[in-house]
Parts: sequence; C-alpha cells; structure tokens
Amino acid sequence: MSNDSTICVGIDIGDRYCEIAVLDEDGDVSEQTRIHTTIRAFERYFKGKTPMRVSMEVGTHSPWISQLLNKMDHDALVGNACKLSLIYKNDQKSDDVDAELLARICRFDPKLLYPINHKDKSARAVWTVIRSRDVLIRTRTVLINHARGIVKPLGHRLPKCFPLRLVKLQPEVPEPLRPALIPILNTIAQLNAQIYSYDKEIVRMGKEQYPQAELLQQVPGVGPITALTFMLTIGDPWRFPRNRTVGAYLGLVPRRRQSWDPSDLTAI
Repeated sequence: MSNDSTICVGIDIGDRYCEIAVLDEDGDVSEQTRIHTTIRAFERYFKGKTPMRVSMEVGTHSPWISQLLNKMDHDALVGNACKLSLIYKNDQKSDDVDAELLARICRFDPKLLYPINHKDKSARAVWTVIRSRDVLIRTRTVLINHARGIVKPLGHRLPKCFPLRLVKLQPEVPEPLRPALIPILNTIAQLNAQIYSYDKEIVRMGKEQYPQAELLQQVPGVGPITALTFMLTIGDPWRFPRNRTVGAYLGLVPRRRQSWDPSDLTAI
C-alpha cells in the first residue's frame, strides 16, 4: 500500500479493549468505536475494508496487531511511545482522545510517530528465551539475598559461594531456620537447573539461527548471551549506513537542547 492513503485510523491499544478512531478524507472523525483486543475482533473489523493507514503506539499487543493489519493490506505504523509527548502529556487524556490524536498525527505526517519495526516471529521466539532466563536470574538473586539476610539476625552467616553451590550449604543453616530456608535452597537448586537449560538452548539457537554471533564472541568478555542479545537488538545490520550509527541507535549519543544561536547575543 502506498503512503497516499487518505483514510487514517488511530488505535489506542488496551489489554482487553482497543479504542478506534477513523478520519475521513476531510480529516473529520467518521467513526469511533471499541473492539476487543483479540485476533478475531480485529479480523472482523478490518477484513475486507479499503486499505487504510493505521497508527498505534508500541506495546504488548502491537506486534501481532501490526502484523495482522499488514497481512490485510493495511499500512500499519507503530509509533514510539516515548516520542509522542502530545499524547502522554495531554491534560485531557483518555482512550478515545488518544486514538483520535494518533489518527491525526498519522494523517498530518507519519514521521512524527517515529515509527519502529517489530522483530519477526523467529527473532521474538529467541528473544523470549533470553528474557525468560533473565527472569529466573533475578528471581534467584531475590531468593539468595533472602536466605543470606534471614540468618544474620541470629548471628549466623552463610559462606560466600557461587549460586550453583549454594544448595550444598544446607548443613550451615541454623536449626530454627531450617523449615523456612531448606525449601528456599531447594528452589534455588531447581532454578540453577532451569537456567542451565536456557544457557544450552541459547547456545544452540545462536549457532543454528545466528552464526554471525560467534564473530562477536571473539571480543574478550562477550559470551553467547551478550552476542545473541546484540544481534537481536540490531536486527538487520545493513539498515545502518555507518558503524557509528549503531551507537546512536543504542542511545550512545550526547543530549542536545539547542534552540537558539549564541551569535544572537551580540544583537542584545
């Protein structure tokens, strides 16, 4: 679909419902409705309609919604929510107002949405494995801190060791605290096993789906997880004209708030 579409749609995505605002060729709201945040509801509403330009903010449901709309020949644009201060700083903020604002921004200039591109399904599947491992790591840290902190009021300390060996410290647990801490240590042992299985899966996916990640591991301190995370974050490397652009994409740029010319001071 070309960018010359005159019918623009704004979608304010909610976890259960989505507010939809449709602008006609004159920029007037021709329809405002609410649908369920489900694949069936979106297919029922958008399927068979004239191709439209649809805008939404990035969120949990935006990947599948944008992909579904593109399959139905609509032009789905996913806006960067951090850049849309017109919406999140609005004093009259509501779902229907946000949907209309998204439609009007899209109609005026889609570049103001700072559109993003979601990862494809295969990349998102790999990304979920990395994120799931991170959740287990953080959960294990909470349990370890709890186990070490709960023995100190009784004048005891658990010896320092790697998390993989923490389960071997069961004899060091004071007798009054054994009913409370032994299950915690057993849970940590189970988390260790699950984290190890994630590590093996990440190494396997890196070798089979992203063999270029092995080149990044030649850098000291860069392992399979860091290399694969970098590959998934960058996506298609050929979309960057220069290697310095990658740093800017990751946010490694100086902040700038210049809105006047210092030479103007000479006129005062």
